[in-house]
Amino acid sequence: LIVSALYVDVARKYLSAGRKSLSVPQSLDLAAHVSAVEAGVKPALLYDSNGACATQVQQYLSSLQSLQLVSESLFTLDLNGNSLIVNTGAVRSNLERVLHDDSLAVIDVCHSLDQPAVFNSQRGELKSVMEDLLLLLEHEEAEKPLYVEKSEEWNLCAVFGVLLGFPVTYWFDQTERFENCLSMTPLMVITASASWQADGPHHRCCLYSFTLPAALQEETQSKLEDWELRLQERFKQQRILKDLRISQATVSLPSVCL
Repeated sequence: LIVSALYVDVARKYLSAGRKSLSVPQSLDLAAHVSAVEAGVKPALLYDSNGACATQVQQYLSSLQSLQLVSESLFTLDLNGNSLIVNTGAVRSNLERVLHDDSLAVIDVCHSLDQPAVFNSQRGELKSVMEDLLLLLEHEEAEKPLYVEKSEEWNLCAVFGVLLGFPVTYWFDQTERFENCLSMTPLMVITASASWQADGPHHRCCLYSFTLPAALQEETQSKLEDWELRLQERFKQQRILKDLRISQATVSLPSVCL
């Protein structure tokens, strides 16, 4: 079988939700994302193609590993019921960079604020979360998902931003309420896409998509530029993906769910 067909077969075998398997386009899109994680172009992916559980995602990943399509450095993390496929080395280096170089723009979007504001990513609660994540990544048993329940202590919105390698992440005080102050706030949507070609036609996929308040663009510009440079550098070091494109647009939404 050709490589793209192998990816499709494995996805359709293991990642069914109920009686429904992933479609071929969904399977190819997932393959492109997994390839990007494998290459370190993105540190992790959040599995949201359907309702498959972490065990199924791990079976999918283990099958790809047994076929030598991806390496043993990838594992499945179940964070409060959300499945992620993680490149251990890439996430570790990203976390260490955030901790030591302050390379992450953290935006406070608490409902009580009139407008979003940038705050220091080295604040106690965030710093301890990132240190906890580094400890978790010492998890060695790649055959099983790593299950982590942190709904009370961690702001998952901020954690996902860090794990997925975004240069910007949102934070709010979840002990107060889960609403935010982003309603009708002009948001810049930044996307990075690339073309994946295993052996057949090119499959274009969106590798990154995140937002930040347009009013904070200038304040966060240096972190965005650093992220873009690092992404371009990592992209040059691999051959799986081609034609990296980074774009931005502005939207305003009546409500924003984080």
